Amino acid sequence: MIWQGAIWITDIEEALFPPPMNVAVAIVSLLADGTLFDHLGISLMRFLAGYLSAAVLAIILGLLLGRMTRVWNVADPIVQVLRPVAPIAWSPFIVLWFGIGSAPAIVIIFIAAFFPILLTTVSGVKKVDDTYLKIARNLEIKQPFLMWKIIFPAAFPSIANGLHIGVGTAWIFLVSGEMVGAQSGLGYLIVDARNLLRLDLVLAGIIFIGISGLLLDRLVRLLERWIERQWGMA
Repeated sequence: MIWQGAIWITDIEEALFPPPMNVAVAIVSLLADGTLFDHLGISLMRFLAGYLSAAVLAIILGLLLGRMTRVWNVADPIVQVLRPVAPIAWSPFIVLWFGIGSAPAIVIIFIAAFFPILLTTVSGVKKVDDTYLKIARNLEIKQPFLMWKIIFPAAFPSIANGLHIGVGTAWIFLVSGEMVGAQSGLGYLIVDARNLLRLDLVLAGIIFIGISGLLLDRLVRLLERWIERQWGMA
């Protein structure tokens, strides 16, 4: 195994880089006493609260702004200035405004997911084939049916890409958010293990974060395919 082989070759101390067996024992201990499920459940609740609220708001705004060219021309520079700022950079203000606990992590997740979904939604709306819109005008399809029946399905592939990107960024910053003032969750589990110098538990937490992120991405893909089947796109 590459992991164990690297330890043998470098002769690094177990305290600095725990071998696979030690991490496996740590994983079993977290599963056995239920600690992992407690922290994972809390992290998932925070993630869903932040991600779903960001997705709903970003898609609605993106659909509207994608059709309102003049408004988007004003809003776009503001979005481009705010977008590169890492959500964790706002943590001092977020903690002051929302206190400690779950709220700061949820707000950080919201910020991390919001901008990718917003930008891909706007881009998808702007790239909708004019033929669809001309047919809609000929059939006298008005709002809100035009948005729901024509524009949203046509822009959905781009929106789906934003949802995938948002899952990744939101899950990354979930861990960062839980390292700021939270007393539970996978991020807190890693920080607590680090403070106790239990690097085997740190690696166990990292492994579960990676697996959970993969499963969340697969769930988004399943949702995407289900929606495409409903619209006859798949």
